[in-house]
Amino acid sequence: MEAMHVTSGKGKSQVAVILGSDSDLEMVGGGLKLLEEFGIGYELRILSAHRTPKETAAYVEGLTETGVKVVIAAAGLSAALPGTVAAHTLLPVIGIPVSVGTLGGLDALLSISQMPPGVPVAAVTIGSPGARNAALLAVRILALSDQGLAGKLAAYADKQRESVLAKDQQCRK
Repeated sequence: MEAMHVTSGKGKSQVAVILGSDSDLEMVGGGLKLLEEFGIGYELRILSAHRTPKETAAYVEGLTETGVKVVIAAAGLSAALPGTVAAHTLLPVIGIPVSVGTLGGLDALLSISQMPPGVPVAAVTIGSPGARNAALLAVRILALSDQGLAGKLAAYADKQRESVLAKDQQCRK
């Protein structure tokens, strides 16, 4: 599968999103939408740590040359994809545990969070909320070197704060 390039804002993909299966597309939708809202270009690939190991390694090893700065990898069950990605790049890798199988994603969360020393992977929560948090973590990482993005991130946080305070005000009436 060719990389799907979504260029919003800067016109260049800064985030690579790798899914272990096309069945994960719906789950990551909210995170992809959030990247678009922040004007962050991303590319989306479906690659498997187990079924396409050579292609996965080759793709990940070439990411720094393309300008990608953060990788988000979603996988369930053994959740080997985020660790495999981290083994082939020095870019920050964020792992999204997918809720599949009899353990509801707990197995994937534990797998992602138990990387050996020297191969870091940030783990977010399971499923769709994790996809949104992965996107926000990627935004925070990118905002460290982009003042415009940092401003958008601050405005986003203010909007969330105002929303909660408005709900608080309503419940106190």
